[in-house]
Amino acid sequence: MNNETASKFLPERLRAAPFRSGEHYKMPSIERKFTLQVPSSTENLALIREFVTAVGRQAQLEEPEISNLELAVDEACANVIEHAYGHDITKEVVVRAKFDDESLRISVIDEGRGFDPSHVGQDSVEQLIHARQSGGLGIRLIKKLMDEVSYEIIPGQKNELHMTKKIRKS
Repeated sequence: MNNETASKFLPERLRAAPFRSGEHYKMPSIERKFTLQVPSSTENLALIREFVTAVGRQAQLEEPEISNLELAVDEACANVIEHAYGHDITKEVVVRAKFDDESLRISVIDEGRGFDPSHVGQDSVEQLIHARQSGGLGIRLIKKLMDEVSYEIIPGQKNELHMTKKIRKS
């Protein structure tokens, strides 16, 4: 089978355009995926942080970005353990990571009590501290540390918090 015949079977996005002398071809980005599944216990937060750090390094994030990523995921997982599962160690927390050349996306998945992000007020962190209110600080912190944050909630089945960090090339 020649190249012309073989390319008919490839999806359009993977077909190579003909080369001319002096042109450069950019290879498609390869997406990498990793998953960590642990019992819902604060004792596992260190393991989750190590997982996130390892993925951040593989994605070639700078150390300050890895620290921010680690803090955001740690906060999200601590919230799942405390609020969604009520410290029930028979439940599991799933952390999924996938990245390509442009972004790293971490998802924290649980099957516990749902969280409605629309119930988090718009008060600033300073206003909450002044009012001695602690609820909602974690989600504000996560939004501040990450480039994008979204939720996928299926009541009574699963909750997914998606956090994205764009990969900035030096």
